Amino acid sequence: MNYQNTLAFSQEQDNLDPLKHFKDRFYFPQVNGQDAIYFCGNSLGLQPKSAQMYIDNEMYKWANYAVEGHFKGEEPWFNYHKLLTDGAARVVGARPQEVVIMNQLTVNLHLMLVSFYRPEGKRIKIIMEGGAFPSDQYALETQVKFHGYTPEEAIVELFPREGEHTLRTEDILQSIEEYGGELALVLMGGINYYTGQVYDMQAITRVGHEVGALVGFDLAHAAGNVPMQLHDWDVDFAVWCTYKYLNSGPGGTAGVFVHERHVNNPDLPRFAGWWGHDASSRFQMKKGFIPMPGAEGWQLSNAQILPMAVHRASLELFDEAGMANLRAKSEKLTGYLEFLIDDVQVGKDVLEIITPRNPQARGCQISLLVKQNARELFNKLMEAGIIVDFREPSVIRVAPTPLYNSFEEVYRFSEILHACLEGHS
Repeated sequence: MNYQNTLAFSQEQDNLDPLKHFKDRFYFPQVNGQDAIYFCGNSLGLQPKSAQMYIDNEMYKWANYAVEGHFKGEEPWFNYHKLLTDGAARVVGARPQEVVIMNQLTVNLHLMLVSFYRPEGKRIKIIMEGGAFPSDQYALETQVKFHGYTPEEAIVELFPREGEHTLRTEDILQSIEEYGGELALVLMGGINYYTGQVYDMQAITRVGHEVGALVGFDLAHAAGNVPMQLHDWDVDFAVWCTYKYLNSGPGGTAGVFVHERHVNNPDLPRFAGWWGHDASSRFQMKKGFIPMPGAEGWQLSNAQILPMAVHRASLELFDEAGMANLRAKSEKLTGYLEFLIDDVQVGKDVLEIITPRNPQARGCQISLLVKQNARELFNKLMEAGIIVDFREPSVIRVAPTPLYNSFEEVYRFSEILHACLEGHS
């Protein structure tokens, strides 16, 4: 695509955008009396305007039915989580029985590790990306300790080559092959939160299985961002949150994928709870856990109705827009952003894009390494009405999301960035 650094070009692209009407279905924060340019959906997505209606429906049931809301009305709470299953499965490329919405991300990660990190003999090691989001690091540290190992002996972290910011796929695959018979689990992010790199989940899964390991992914930055085919890729398990690209509110509910070859194995170790017990006999209150069929058998507690109501509103927008359409727009938006960033810093040596230049190897996010006074530049952008986020020590993450961001906003960002860079040192 031949990009142009003009307002007219950005507006023309917006006029041609089949998804442009979705922008009006979200609330935008105000800065200096006008809508902010919100490029922070990688941290917290915006609120869908329809979310209030879905919450109000459940508040009405609570007020009018109280405990009977679990069984009364058209959408009783007893089965409410099932209203989210099909939409969530479409987002991650799964079969409905392989998906359940429950808990929060790190809780779900621990539950999956109980089932899928089963060290035995020489197979005790876990491969993960170096510098993964701290929750993943802490979860794995404590899980290997729970099994009696130290992180130093059981966890293998993969780092980019000297002078590079992202992992090469061939290096990931080579490491999996090298550890081979010692490897119990490969656990990677679908997308690296810091650099925005998309990992080749299909290739990682294939090679992990070839050496006899299980393979799982933390999709916190991938779900709702890039299309996936978890079932077809043969991934063993995955977890994700819904408050980032899936716009389901701060601390919102989360999701789990368990491949169908595992979901109906009652002998697979797991930590059980009442809500994961066979629904037909749940209220008999008897001893002896019988898991529900499918991923629902990993549930612990009653569904979080209010967070799930928000997630339902968001999933309906995703179904309406379609992941393929969102991805097509996302590639154009980030391509335009990349072009403009390169253009505005001609003759300057302040910024370095550390996100892959290949559109297939990134999602919505472009990460900028700021070489001097990074926090100062971030503050200038925020004061000018650009909401992005900062990651220590010196990275600004910019994430135009296709569901509610526009080409004109990308252009306006570049104008403000250019102004902020003038005199920046």
